[in-house]
Amino acid sequence: MHPAPSVIIFTTLSGLGFGLLYFLGFGTPDVSGITAFVFFAIAFALAIGGLLASTFHLGHPERAWKAFSQWKTSWLSREGVCAVAALSVMGLYAIGVIFLGQQWTLLGVVGSILSLATVFTTSMIYTQLKTIPRWNMWATPAMFITFSLAGGALLAGAESIAPTLLVVAAIVQLIYWVMGDNAFQNAGTDLGTATGLGNRGTVRAFEPPHTGTNYLLREFVHVVGRKHAQKLRAISFALAFVLPILLLILPADGVVLKHILALFAVMSHLTGVAVSRWLFFAQAEHVVGLYYGKR
Repeated sequence: MHPAPSVIIFTTLSGLGFGLLYFLGFGTPDVSGITAFVFFAIAFALAIGGLLASTFHLGHPERAWKAFSQWKTSWLSREGVCAVAALSVMGLYAIGVIFLGQQWTLLGVVGSILSLATVFTTSMIYTQLKTIPRWNMWATPAMFITFSLAGGALLAGAESIAPTLLVVAAIVQLIYWVMGDNAFQNAGTDLGTATGLGNRGTVRAFEPPHTGTNYLLREFVHVVGRKHAQKLRAISFALAFVLPILLLILPADGVVLKHILALFAVMSHLTGVAVSRWLFFAQAEHVVGLYYGKR
Protein backbone atom coordinates (compact mmCIF):
# COMPACT_ATOMS: atom_id res chain seq x y z
CA MET A 1 0.00 0.00 0.00
CA HIS A 2 1.09 3.57 -0.62
CA PRO A 3 2.41 4.87 2.75
CA ALA A 4 0.62 8.24 2.71
CA PRO A 5 2.05 10.67 5.31
CA SER A 6 -1.47 11.53 6.52
CA VAL A 7 -2.33 7.99 7.63
CA ILE A 8 1.12 7.48 9.17
CA ILE A 9 0.69 10.67 11.23
CA PHE A 10 -2.87 9.64 12.08
CA THR A 11 -2.10 6.13 13.34
CA THR A 12 1.04 7.27 15.19
CA LEU A 13 -0.25 10.36 16.99
CA SER A 14 -3.81 9.29 17.72
CA GLY A 15 -2.65 6.00 19.26
CA LEU A 16 -0.23 7.86 21.52
CA GLY A 17 -2.82 10.48 22.47
CA PHE A 18 -5.57 8.00 23.32
CA GLY A 19 -3.01 5.89 25.16
CA LEU A 20 -2.20 8.86 27.40
CA LEU A 21 -5.92 9.56 27.92
CA TYR A 22 -6.33 5.93 29.00
CA PHE A 23 -3.86 6.40 31.86
CA LEU A 24 -5.15 9.87 32.77
CA GLY A 25 -8.62 8.38 33.18
CA PHE A 26 -7.24 6.08 35.86
CA GLY A 27 -5.52 8.95 37.64
CA THR A 28 -2.00 8.34 36.31
CA PRO A 29 -0.17 10.57 36.89
CA ASP A 30 -1.91 11.91 39.99
CA VAL A 31 -1.88 15.60 39.10
CA SER A 32 -4.16 18.63 39.32
CA GLY A 33 -4.25 22.29 38.33
CA ILE A 34 -1.80 23.55 35.73
CA THR A 35 0.17 20.28 35.68
CA ALA A 36 -2.98 18.33 34.87
CA PHE A 37 -3.83 20.90 32.19
CA VAL A 38 -0.49 20.26 30.48
CA PHE A 39 -1.00 16.48 30.46
CA PHE A 40 -4.55 16.71 29.13
CA ALA A 41 -3.52 19.31 26.55
CA ILE A 42 -0.81 17.00 25.21
CA ALA A 43 -3.21 14.05 25.10
CA PHE A 44 -5.96 15.97 23.31
CA ALA A 45 -3.51 17.60 20.90
CA LEU A 46 -2.10 14.20 19.88
CA ALA A 47 -5.48 12.48 19.63
CA ILE A 48 -7.29 15.26 17.78
CA GLY A 49 -4.26 16.13 15.66
CA GLY A 50 -3.98 12.53 14.52
CA LEU A 51 -7.68 12.32 13.69
CA LEU A 52 -7.55 15.55 11.70
CA ALA A 53 -4.49 14.33 9.80
CA SER A 54 -6.47 11.29 8.60
CA THR A 55 -8.94 13.52 6.76
CA PHE A 56 -6.20 14.80 4.43
CA HIS A 57 -6.10 11.38 2.77
CA LEU A 58 -9.72 11.81 1.69
CA GLY A 59 -10.66 13.16 -1.70
CA HIS A 60 -13.19 15.48 -0.04
CA PRO A 61 -12.17 16.09 3.60
CA GLU A 62 -15.17 18.37 4.08
CA ARG A 63 -17.42 15.31 3.80
CA ALA A 64 -15.69 13.40 6.59
CA TRP A 65 -18.68 13.99 8.88
CA LYS A 66 -20.75 11.60 6.73
CA ALA A 67 -18.64 8.69 7.99
CA PHE A 68 -20.54 8.77 11.29
CA SER A 69 -23.75 7.59 9.60
CA GLN A 70 -22.53 4.03 8.91
CA TRP A 71 -21.68 2.94 12.45
CA LYS A 72 -23.74 -0.27 12.17
CA THR A 73 -21.52 -1.75 9.45
CA SER A 74 -18.36 0.36 9.16
CA TRP A 75 -15.37 0.25 11.49
CA LEU A 76 -14.43 3.70 10.23
CA SER A 77 -17.75 5.05 11.48
CA ARG A 78 -17.36 3.19 14.77
CA GLU A 79 -13.94 4.76 15.17
CA GLY A 80 -15.47 8.22 14.70
CA VAL A 81 -18.24 7.54 17.21
CA CYS A 82 -15.82 6.11 19.78
CA ALA A 83 -13.39 8.99 19.30
CA VAL A 84 -16.06 11.66 19.85
CA ALA A 85 -17.43 9.79 22.87
CA ALA A 86 -13.96 9.32 24.38
CA LEU A 87 -12.93 12.94 23.86
CA SER A 88 -16.24 14.22 25.25
CA VAL A 89 -16.13 12.08 28.38
CA MET A 90 -12.45 12.76 28.98
CA GLY A 91 -13.09 16.46 28.41
CA LEU A 92 -15.60 16.49 31.28
CA TYR A 93 -13.22 14.44 33.41
CA ALA A 94 -10.41 16.90 32.66
CA ILE A 95 -12.57 19.83 33.81
CA GLY A 96 -13.06 18.16 37.18
CA VAL A 97 -9.37 17.36 37.61
CA ILE A 98 -8.01 20.72 36.42
CA PHE A 99 -10.50 23.26 37.75
CA LEU A 100 -12.26 21.50 40.63
CA GLY A 101 -9.52 19.24 41.95
CA GLN A 102 -11.93 16.31 41.66
CA GLN A 103 -11.28 12.92 40.11
CA TRP A 104 -14.65 11.58 39.07
CA THR A 105 -13.62 7.94 39.09
CA LEU A 106 -16.52 6.47 37.12
CA LEU A 107 -16.23 9.13 34.43
CA GLY A 108 -12.49 8.53 34.18
CA VAL A 109 -12.88 4.76 33.86
CA VAL A 110 -15.53 5.14 31.15
CA GLY A 111 -13.30 7.61 29.30
CA SER A 112 -10.33 5.25 29.54
CA ILE A 113 -12.34 2.35 28.14
CA LEU A 114 -13.64 4.50 25.29
CA SER A 115 -10.11 5.71 24.54
CA LEU A 116 -8.83 2.17 24.21
CA ALA A 117 -11.95 1.23 22.22
CA THR A 118 -11.09 4.02 19.77
CA VAL A 119 -7.65 2.53 19.19
CA PHE A 120 -9.25 -0.90 18.69
CA THR A 121 -11.75 0.41 16.13
CA THR A 122 -8.90 2.12 14.27
CA SER A 123 -7.03 -1.18 14.06
CA MET A 124 -10.14 -2.99 12.83
CA ILE A 125 -10.37 -0.67 9.82
CA TYR A 126 -7.27 -2.50 8.56
CA THR A 127 -7.79 -5.91 10.17
CA GLN A 128 -11.11 -6.50 8.39
CA LEU A 129 -9.56 -6.26 4.91
CA LYS A 130 -9.24 -9.80 3.58
CA THR A 131 -7.71 -8.37 0.40
CA ILE A 132 -4.60 -7.51 2.44
CA PRO A 133 -3.53 -10.73 4.21
CA ARG A 134 -0.74 -8.97 6.16
CA TRP A 135 -3.41 -6.93 7.98
CA ASN A 136 -6.13 -9.57 8.18
CA MET A 137 -4.93 -11.28 11.38
CA TRP A 138 -5.26 -10.93 15.16
CA ALA A 139 -1.78 -9.46 15.53
CA THR A 140 -2.89 -6.18 13.92
CA PRO A 141 -5.26 -5.00 16.71
CA ALA A 142 -2.86 -6.46 19.29
CA MET A 143 -0.09 -4.29 17.87
CA PHE A 144 -2.19 -1.13 17.81
CA ILE A 145 -3.37 -1.58 21.40
CA THR A 146 -0.01 -2.52 22.90
CA PHE A 147 1.70 0.37 21.10
CA SER A 148 -0.93 2.77 22.44
CA LEU A 149 -0.60 1.52 26.01
CA ALA A 150 3.21 1.54 25.92
CA GLY A 151 3.33 5.06 24.47
CA GLY A 152 0.66 6.27 26.87
CA ALA A 153 2.57 4.90 29.84
CA LEU A 154 5.72 6.68 28.65
CA LEU A 155 3.93 10.01 28.33
CA ALA A 156 2.16 9.55 31.64
CA GLY A 157 5.47 8.95 33.40
CA ALA A 158 4.33 5.55 34.64
CA GLU A 159 7.88 4.31 35.21
CA SER A 160 6.81 1.21 37.10
CA ILE A 161 4.78 -0.22 34.23
CA ALA A 162 6.16 1.47 31.09
CA PRO A 163 9.18 -0.88 30.64
CA THR A 164 6.94 -3.92 30.92
CA LEU A 165 4.44 -2.54 28.40
CA LEU A 166 7.29 -1.69 26.04
CA VAL A 167 8.56 -5.27 26.24
CA VAL A 168 5.06 -6.61 25.53
CA ALA A 169 4.66 -4.24 22.57
CA ALA A 170 8.07 -5.28 21.25
CA ILE A 171 7.10 -8.97 21.38
CA VAL A 172 3.82 -8.25 19.60
CA GLN A 173 5.70 -6.29 16.95
CA LEU A 174 8.01 -9.23 16.28
CA ILE A 175 5.05 -11.62 16.11
CA TYR A 176 3.31 -9.30 13.66
CA TRP A 177 6.35 -9.18 11.39
CA VAL A 178 6.81 -12.97 11.42
CA MET A 179 3.12 -13.66 10.79
CA GLY A 180 2.87 -10.89 8.22
CA ASP A 181 5.76 -12.18 6.13
CA ASN A 182 3.91 -15.47 5.63
CA ALA A 183 0.36 -14.12 5.52
CA PHE A 184 0.02 -13.72 1.74
CA GLN A 185 1.37 -17.19 1.05
CA ASN A 186 -0.79 -18.77 3.75
CA ALA A 187 -3.89 -17.04 2.35
CA GLY A 188 -3.59 -19.32 -0.70
CA THR A 189 -4.31 -16.50 -3.15
CA ASP A 190 -2.42 -16.40 -6.44
CA LEU A 191 -3.01 -15.60 -10.10
CA GLY A 192 -4.57 -19.04 -10.53
CA THR A 193 -7.24 -18.52 -7.87
CA ALA A 194 -7.79 -14.94 -9.01
CA THR A 195 -8.60 -16.04 -12.57
CA GLY A 196 -10.20 -19.37 -11.72
CA LEU A 197 -7.72 -21.18 -13.96
CA GLY A 198 -5.54 -22.64 -11.21
CA ASN A 199 -6.93 -26.15 -11.69
CA ARG A 200 -5.35 -26.23 -15.17
CA GLY A 201 -1.83 -25.69 -13.91
CA THR A 202 0.46 -22.78 -13.17
CA VAL A 203 -1.02 -19.50 -14.37
CA ARG A 204 1.12 -16.56 -15.41
CA ALA A 205 0.37 -13.28 -17.15
CA PHE A 206 1.09 -13.29 -20.89
CA GLU A 207 2.05 -9.60 -20.72
CA PRO A 208 1.49 -6.63 -18.38
CA PRO A 209 -2.04 -5.16 -18.41
CA HIS A 210 -0.65 -1.83 -19.63
CA THR A 211 2.63 0.01 -19.92
CA GLY A 212 1.73 3.11 -17.89
CA THR A 213 0.72 3.65 -14.29
CA ASN A 214 -2.72 4.14 -12.82
CA TYR A 215 -4.50 4.70 -9.50
CA LEU A 216 -4.36 1.04 -8.47
CA LEU A 217 -0.60 0.86 -8.99
CA ARG A 218 -0.02 4.12 -7.11
CA GLU A 219 -2.19 3.24 -4.11
CA PHE A 220 -2.15 -0.55 -3.82
CA VAL A 221 1.11 -1.79 -5.34
CA HIS A 222 4.02 -0.34 -3.39
CA VAL A 223 7.16 -2.47 -3.57
CA VAL A 224 9.76 -2.32 -0.79
CA GLY A 225 13.12 -4.05 -1.16
CA ARG A 226 13.68 -6.85 1.35
CA LYS A 227 17.06 -5.52 2.55
CA HIS A 228 15.66 -2.01 2.86
CA ALA A 229 12.71 -3.28 4.87
CA GLN A 230 14.97 -5.28 7.21
CA LYS A 231 17.09 -2.21 7.92
CA LEU A 232 14.00 -0.13 8.67
CA ARG A 233 12.67 -2.85 10.97
CA ALA A 234 15.91 -2.83 12.94
CA ILE A 235 15.82 0.98 13.21
CA SER A 236 12.16 0.95 14.21
CA PHE A 237 12.65 -1.74 16.85
CA ALA A 238 15.68 -0.04 18.37
CA LEU A 239 14.05 3.39 18.54
CA ALA A 240 10.57 2.30 19.59
CA PHE A 241 11.53 -0.21 22.28
CA VAL A 242 15.20 -0.84 23.02
CA LEU A 243 16.38 2.75 23.50
CA PRO A 244 13.33 3.88 25.55
CA ILE A 245 13.71 0.91 27.90
CA LEU A 246 17.40 1.65 28.37
CA LEU A 247 16.68 5.34 29.05
CA LEU A 248 14.03 4.41 31.63
CA ILE A 249 16.23 2.01 33.59
CA LEU A 250 19.31 4.23 33.58
CA PRO A 251 20.13 5.56 37.07
CA ALA A 252 19.38 9.29 37.18
CA ASP A 253 20.34 11.68 39.96
CA GLY A 254 17.97 14.60 40.15
CA VAL A 255 14.52 15.40 38.82
CA VAL A 256 15.80 17.41 35.86
CA LEU A 257 17.98 14.61 34.48
CA LYS A 258 15.15 12.16 35.03
CA HIS A 259 12.76 14.30 33.00
CA ILE A 260 15.33 14.77 30.24
CA LEU A 261 15.82 11.01 29.91
CA ALA A 262 12.04 10.51 29.90
CA LEU A 263 11.68 13.11 27.13
CA PHE A 264 14.29 11.38 24.99
CA ALA A 265 12.54 8.06 25.63
CA VAL A 266 9.23 9.48 24.39
CA MET A 267 10.79 11.07 21.30
CA SER A 268 12.67 7.88 20.47
CA HIS A 269 9.52 5.78 20.86
CA LEU A 270 7.49 8.18 18.72
CA THR A 271 10.08 8.07 15.94
CA GLY A 272 10.31 4.29 16.06
CA VAL A 273 6.53 3.89 15.91
CA ALA A 274 6.37 6.25 12.92
CA VAL A 275 8.89 4.05 11.06
CA SER A 276 6.92 0.95 12.04
CA ARG A 277 3.73 2.54 10.70
CA TRP A 278 5.48 3.37 7.41
CA LEU A 279 6.39 -0.30 7.07
CA PHE A 280 2.86 -1.29 8.12
CA PHE A 281 1.50 0.37 4.99
CA ALA A 282 4.45 -0.01 2.59
CA GLN A 283 4.69 -3.79 3.11
CA ALA A 284 0.94 -4.43 2.96
CA GLU A 285 0.48 -6.48 -0.21
CA HIS A 286 -2.94 -6.03 -1.80
CA VAL A 287 -4.23 -8.94 -3.89
CA VAL A 288 -4.77 -6.55 -6.81
CA GLY A 289 -0.99 -6.71 -7.25
CA LEU A 290 -1.43 -10.24 -8.65
CA TYR A 291 -3.05 -8.75 -11.72
CA TYR A 292 0.05 -6.68 -12.36
CA GLY A 293 2.48 -9.53 -11.71
CA LYS A 294 3.75 -7.95 -8.48
CA ARG A 295 3.67 -11.16 -6.49
